[in-house]
Amino acid sequence: MKKKWISYPYIIWMILFIIVPLILVLFYSITVRTEDGIIFTLKHYKRFMEPVYLSVLFRSIYLALICTALCLVLGYPMAMILNGRNIKRRNILILLFVIPMWMNFLLRTYAWMTLLERRGLINTFLNMLGFPSMNLLYNNGAVVLGMVYNFLPFMVLPIYSVLNKIDRSVIEAAEDLGANAFTVFRKVIFPLSLPGVISGITMVFMPAVTTFVISRLLGGGQFTLIGNLIEQQFLLVGDWNFGSAISMIMMVIILLSMGIMSKYDQEHEGGGLW
Repeated sequence: MKKKWISYPYIIWMILFIIVPLILVLFYSITVRTEDGIIFTLKHYKRFMEPVYLSVLFRSIYLALICTALCLVLGYPMAMILNGRNIKRRNILILLFVIPMWMNFLLRTYAWMTLLERRGLINTFLNMLGFPSMNLLYNNGAVVLGMVYNFLPFMVLPIYSVLNKIDRSVIEAAEDLGANAFTVFRKVIFPLSLPGVISGITMVFMPAVTTFVISRLLGGGQFTLIGNLIEQQFLLVGDWNFGSAISMIMMVIILLSMGIMSKYDQEHEGGGLW
């Protein structure tokens, strides 16, 4: 007999903390309060189509794409190193890689501020070598650096998990057939690791495109990303309707990106050999 009652607490949890909040956000995004009461309107969505807000969206997507690309370029080799057959104390390296994630996200970002500021450790070291201080903080580079540092584990761990499950006999068969190391990687390892790559891209892009703490601290308020815009509408401006509309638009963008990545993953399910 199936014990369906076991799932009831999870269903109640999802209804209270996922479905109901989403309905409320959707309701705020399509309504406006007037003297005659609440009326339904799409003016909040039309307002987002103004150039100033579209530029914020495009900047957010642009920086998130750069962050995702850098995480992939840095994360894939790291995942292969962790998966190396001859590596010693692999679990210790994985633990050292994961330990920073145990620290509070805000504290990790503040730590980068102490490193990048005008009198920070990096500029102090440069001055000791006779070089002038560099403007390392409050720019796009600092924001991307903070994103990559915070989100890199979300790229490495999924790829490592998939690489670790690849059947070694497939690689050995390719080598026995005369394939060199690059050919083995191009035609065997990388295609088989695509599910992990796609998962990593999704897990990095989603938080990167909506982040607001990193851009506020490392960007110094020099420019606004979509996460900062949503935060301002709720906490500073008090325009919950417009903030909800932006949130719904971002949710649609994220769902579309996840759908595209999922479709691509299904087309290459199992990492079919090229």
